[in-house]
Amino acid sequence: MEATITQRRRQTRSSIYHYLYHTAEFCSKQSLAHDLSLSLPTVYQNLTELMEAGLVCYSGEQRSTGGRKAMGLSIVADARVAIGMSITENRLRLVASDLRLHEIAYRKVYHEPVMEHKNFGAFLAQAIESFLDDYHIDRERLLGVGISMPAVFNPGSDRITLAPTLHLKDTSLQSLTRLIPYPVYVENDGTSGGYAEWFMRADLQNMAYLSLENGVGGAVLVSGQLYAGDNRRSGEFGHMCVEPGGLPCKCGKRGCLEAYCSARRISDDLGITLKDFFAGVDGHVPEYEALWHDLLRHLAIGINNIRMALDCDVVLGGFLAQSLPPYLPLLRQYVAAGNTFEDSADYLHLSTLPRHTVPLGVALHFVKNFIDHL
Repeated sequence: MEATITQRRRQTRSSIYHYLYHTAEFCSKQSLAHDLSLSLPTVYQNLTELMEAGLVCYSGEQRSTGGRKAMGLSIVADARVAIGMSITENRLRLVASDLRLHEIAYRKVYHEPVMEHKNFGAFLAQAIESFLDDYHIDRERLLGVGISMPAVFNPGSDRITLAPTLHLKDTSLQSLTRLIPYPVYVENDGTSGGYAEWFMRADLQNMAYLSLENGVGGAVLVSGQLYAGDNRRSGEFGHMCVEPGGLPCKCGKRGCLEAYCSARRISDDLGITLKDFFAGVDGHVPEYEALWHDLLRHLAIGINNIRMALDCDVVLGGFLAQSLPPYLPLLRQYVAAGNTFEDSADYLHLSTLPRHTVPLGVALHFVKNFIDHL
């Protein structure tokens, strides 16, 4: 009986916290009691516990209508912090997130290729500690460290099956994470970005996320749940063929979407930064314009394939997608031209998280776990 009562109290406290977390309107004790069908004494008791734990606070007064002003309530977003770290071929991106997935701190760290590094695991651990120290992040509030990388993982084990851009194959994750003294979660970069994007969108039930960075990946979410596939390879959109016998890909095949639509194509083919490339596109440099339109046409083929196979909205993210807003109408035209059933491509969207989507997404694992198990 005592266990049952304790569980009920925990469920009540959790429902109050979740209500405050998800509401966008002014919320008072009275509105909490009304909307959750709870008595005011129950609301008072649970709010007291949440406030003493530092998880809920007063957030201002409602405009008076003649009587006593009601005090607003909200969660304390920085009561806990999660770290997200994205590993790419030559840099780390570290982000600290609060409970609302708001960015607290960010750092970019360049490094030697992973395979050439003497002890990459020690390097990762030191990068995390320096990040925490330099930005004065309280380790007592740290939920954990999420690590994302462009890799396929072996189902049911702690091994990387293949990570072409990192030049890793059949590698133990323990060699990368064992020196990190905090809870660690490792996930594919495309999956991490897709999860963050779905979390920030309330309007999409099903979604395919296509990540455009130095590699091309993605994720498929069905009713908010990740569809991983039988071998944890769902969403590997970068390795669908969009040009048989075409450009060589890091995976060893030819004609992959990644070979045509990754940021590396620009840096490798032209040897310039994305900023300089788009300045050249805007300045109508013929070589730059030709490459960009070829990239968009092959991207449209990939997007149309995803739409045909999954029949859901497609969201483009990753740092290359940050440069897409001026070209979205043209890209939608290319996509619609290849679609048998639809005359427009209104189902194609750009990310609501234009910056640091991947590290925020892998940090979200700890944020959501904390919220769900409060």
